Amino acid sequence: MTSDLVIRPLAARDRDSWQPLWRAYLAFYETQVDGQVYDATFARYADPDNSDMRAWLAWEGNAALGLAHAIAHPHGWWVAPVTYLQDLFTVPQARGRGVARALIDAVYADADAAGRPAVYWLTQTGNATARALYDRIATPTDFMVYRRKTN
Repeated sequence: MTSDLVIRPLAARDRDSWQPLWRAYLAFYETQVDGQVYDATFARYADPDNSDMRAWLAWEGNAALGLAHAIAHPHGWWVAPVTYLQDLFTVPQARGRGVARALIDAVYADADAAGRPAVYWLTQTGNATARALYDRIATPTDFMVYRRKTN
């Protein structure tokens, strides 16, 4: 990892740096959302009083290299809430440099500080690059994800 890397919570002043990262993340998963969703999502993650939705950006100097979004929620198998790492993205030129790992470490540290005993996330089975990291730092499960069918 680069020694100049800084991971910090998303702040209101970060909109212009955050939005291209999130747009690229959504494009990677071949999806898009309308402007209203960008506005609502950024407002939720950038609100320092919203402890249920947290976000971090990875910075090298003035360049934003990646993002992580996490949601804390109650869970039926734990007394304390758990953390869902919903989004993780690094720009292609930052991959392999420890940026994603540093972002995940920030999520882990936040969960630990809040007393949330579990952190989990999903990825596509074919995302070999991400899975190479995830297999080193987490335990994979054999659960399938299902979504409600829409017309």
